[in-house]
Amino acid sequence: MTKEKNNKPSKDLPLGFVDRQEKELLIRDFIISNIKEVMIKYGFQYLETPSFEYSDSIGKFLPDKDRPDEGVFSFKDENNWLSLRYDLTAPLARYVAKNYLEIPKPFKRYQLGTVWRNEKPGPGRFREFLQFDADYIGTKNLQADAELCILIAEILEKCGLTKNDYIVNISSRKFTENLFKELNITNPKKILVILRALDKIDRLGWEEVKKLLAEGRKDRSGDYTKGANLNAKQIKLLEEKIKDTKPNNKDVLEMIKFFELYGFTNFKYDPSVIRGLEYYTGPIFEVNLKFQVKNSKGQVIKFGSVGGGGRYDNLVNLFGNLDCPATGISIGVDRLVYALMQKKNFNIRLVKPVIICVFDKEKIKEYIRILKKLRSSNISAEIYSGEGNLKKQMQYANKINSPAVVLYGDNEIKSGKATLKNLINGKEISIEVENLSNEIKKIL
Repeated sequence: MTKEKNNKPSKDLPLGFVDRQEKELLIRDFIISNIKEVMIKYGFQYLETPSFEYSDSIGKFLPDKDRPDEGVFSFKDENNWLSLRYDLTAPLARYVAKNYLEIPKPFKRYQLGTVWRNEKPGPGRFREFLQFDADYIGTKNLQADAELCILIAEILEKCGLTKNDYIVNISSRKFTENLFKELNITNPKKILVILRALDKIDRLGWEEVKKLLAEGRKDRSGDYTKGANLNAKQIKLLEEKIKDTKPNNKDVLEMIKFFELYGFTNFKYDPSVIRGLEYYTGPIFEVNLKFQVKNSKGQVIKFGSVGGGGRYDNLVNLFGNLDCPATGISIGVDRLVYALMQKKNFNIRLVKPVIICVFDKEKIKEYIRILKKLRSSNISAEIYSGEGNLKKQMQYANKINSPAVVLYGDNEIKSGKATLKNLINGKEISIEVENLSNEIKKIL
């Protein structure tokens, strides 16, 4: 007998996509509120752009004659390729080019939005995630670059991190340009492979990156990434230059000067900061966490950066002959959420409702009277809406981590007093309904 095919829809999610639950979302909201507060203080304007763009409008991710390049989620709409945005910078460049005559210069904008990356996911790395960007458009002044690093630091500290929890690493794309000249490497595709390999140092470590600079690397899952095919001499020179941490680049020295004027000290010059996107032209920066982060198996991992950015003076010019220097920085908000959830001493208050238990559905008028009193006092509360006896109602209250339950049966109604059970310490008291709100606030 042939087994019938299961036509039920799958309850599984595509790889790299996740359902986000309350605690995670509350931490995200907490981060967002701090971001907005800092952005207003620094004088940035809020902007939103569409999730979809024409594929040839999002920077390096251009469609070939058959399909868009890998790295983006795309589809063909009639004769045009459309792509979900990979980041918020390329859409900003498109917006600036379109509205060039109307916007002020410098144009300071910030944006919060979901981005999608068709890349291999990992701990804290998703294919769909919320990103925050702040950018200065129309200025060559490196004070803007320095201030971006400083405002990111302020956001992190408002979110509860200390100066010992993070570091802002800075470098310059001009360092790598000079390095490629010394290595006699001119092929743009090869340069991009090298940049992407070096960008993984913080996550993979130098020994694994060496494989990407040579023939290639196979990861734990068996996936193989083709390397840059550098010879041993070239790799050795790269390593020597990358590990030389004495700043000698003009851009970096000027940024350090501004850091000193602002009194900002939580930075480090690190030539290994590369940033994988090819549109950077000057200073680049990366924000790394210094506390332990674990994967789903409880193993300590190299978490890598939670944010970064740099100067991209030529990106807007791709949309027309516009002289429009720019610099920007971003935070992977969901990536930061992932890290904060593991941070010791980091707590976010979860507001859970007080449960009013139902003894008799005919007494619903009494229960609603109590409910309205609690809610008018700004107390989260609900009447149990399921089926079941008092035991099941208590199980429900415990499962959702309710702080307390209100018991109002026949005896309580006759006496005019409710029983308030504290689910945190297990104690219960008899109290007049009029005083319930004040007593519950003591528990909260």
